[in-house]
Amino acid sequence: MMVEKPIFIVGVGRSGSTAFHEMLSEHPQVTWLSPLCNLCPQNFFLNRLLMRAIDCPLAGTYLKRKIKKSEGYKFWEFHCKGFSAPCRDLLAEDLTDKVRAKIQKIMSAMLTNKRNRLLIKVTGWPRIGFLQAIFEDAKFIHIVRDGRAVANSMINVGWWRGWQGPESWRWGELTPSQRQEWEKYGKSFLALAGIEWKILMDAMDKAKGSIDSNNFLEVKYENLCCDSVQVLKGVLKFCNLEWSEKFEKSIRRHPLENKNYKWQKELTNQQRCILEDVLGDYLKKYGYV
Repeated sequence: MMVEKPIFIVGVGRSGSTAFHEMLSEHPQVTWLSPLCNLCPQNFFLNRLLMRAIDCPLAGTYLKRKIKKSEGYKFWEFHCKGFSAPCRDLLAEDLTDKVRAKIQKIMSAMLTNKRNRLLIKVTGWPRIGFLQAIFEDAKFIHIVRDGRAVANSMINVGWWRGWQGPESWRWGELTPSQRQEWEKYGKSFLALAGIEWKILMDAMDKAKGSIDSNNFLEVKYENLCCDSVQVLKGVLKFCNLEWSEKFEKSIRRHPLENKNYKWQKELTNQQRCILEDVLGDYLKKYGYV
């Protein structure tokens, strides 16, 4: 079965993409990556068997509740070296014919007759140019969240590599102006998290310019929290997927609380000022001030 119009969820980490992924994965037509892909990347057919099992009347309900969705970075790295943690965005020029053919074959083998649309989530670098070179008709959904909330969330997760400085993270060297900005605030880690958000948002702006605008949709985390049903209706229309009462019922089981208030509650006045100063122009650009 050929992969047609695969759907890729993209965006900066800590932006609500996991919650959105969980919701969209409820659609009965989509195939998504499970932890099996990371555990047995060479046996990718196991994921197809899982998708079939999920559609069984009795076992399906239990499996959907127990099996988590995965970004599958170990799976990607096994089949496509460098995909999981490149030092810059992956472009069409980085794709080899060998990898293109391999990924097309593997993803095609995961689809079922019922679940014939591929749904993948990746965060960090957009990788849009690279993925679009594999699947020309791919659909991309960019999840956007207030950069102040994202930066505050970054410094509260154990895997954030900014603590080791920009020499050790995944986003390349700071430009002279970025380093000057960071040093302006005494090499504040919060300022560095804000700079990271700007780096990745710039990369997304550049990447989306390389594809047809009809294949790119921006979804704000804040709107998703406010009215997930209305947002998902627009998403399904964009993806050419059918809406149903059953799907609506399933996404209502994923209530979302807007947690953007945390950055204001958890940071000091000085830290809030630093963050707003670092992100000022970008917050205006994306409608957050």
